[in-house]
Amino acid sequence: MSNPRPKVLRRPVHGVLLLDKPLGLSSNQALQKAKWLLRAEKAGHTGTLDPLATGVLPLCFGAATKFSQVQLEANKTYEAVLLLGQKTTTADAEGEVIQTRPVPAITPEMLQSLTAQFTGPLAQIPPMYSALKKDGKALYEYARQGQEIEREARHITIFSLEMSVAEDDRADAAIRIIVSCSKGTYIRTLGEDIGEAIGCGAHLGFLRRIETGGFVASQCITLAALEAMSEDQRMDCLLAPQSLVAAFPSVTLDAENSGRFLSGLRRRGTPGQWGPDAALVQVYGTEPNAFLGSAHVTADELIPQRLLSPLEVKNMLTASSEPQADLMH
Repeated sequence: MSNPRPKVLRRPVHGVLLLDKPLGLSSNQALQKAKWLLRAEKAGHTGTLDPLATGVLPLCFGAATKFSQVQLEANKTYEAVLLLGQKTTTADAEGEVIQTRPVPAITPEMLQSLTAQFTGPLAQIPPMYSALKKDGKALYEYARQGQEIEREARHITIFSLEMSVAEDDRADAAIRIIVSCSKGTYIRTLGEDIGEAIGCGAHLGFLRRIETGGFVASQCITLAALEAMSEDQRMDCLLAPQSLVAAFPSVTLDAENSGRFLSGLRRRGTPGQWGPDAALVQVYGTEPNAFLGSAHVTADELIPQRLLSPLEVKNMLTASSEPQADLMH
């Protein structure tokens, strides 16, 4: 009888891995692979990318999972190719074709009109093939059983939209779009809606997330590259947990206030001590220099939101070969 595969010895890992998610894997499959390669105890991702999609997928490990909501709420930018003339069950190339229509001539004037029509605040009905839940069951499960569930329109914002004619062997005509949008936007649905506005139908043939919450594709690493690295090199790829909140103002506390803040206690400051009122600030301590968590500021009071545990702070200081202060700001 063959020997069982040795069990991976998990360890505390704290940080953010900017992954370039490969084609064909779900976000969770990509997460589990990276978690295994890093031998991490705790991990989570920051918003689902379809298996058809590639691109920026920040993965959070350990203490960083406490701040993943910031990325979930973040604006995002995608590049996509719309294949015109065919509508599919899933609104992308993985689905079955359910309608075929002739494609009119795509003119610069038409693209300009479509860009204006689909920029700004929009109401969007989520696709049936999505992970949204109805009565505890994902919509895609209903869809696979042939059921259509009524969905409420969501209010989204398209901040910018670039459109150009593209060539693709899979369709007589195609359009490439680059779209910057608010959270909760379904690019598949946007593509379908653009196809309906043209009058010929459309589905996605390509989708890539090129930016999310300030993280861009050029910063990302592939699973193949990660797999080829040594364990130390993999750890070097991690950004500090505070990178998730780096765009927000920061507050630094003395040793006494640091301890009380980490215990979950509000800190009353002198006027302006913590800066103006803010929905989120990063909080750091001194002696030693360390990231402590996030808070909000209201009427000169620093109110804890998401806190690192003393053990997480200790682990992060121990694991870092650089002075923690260098990672903070």
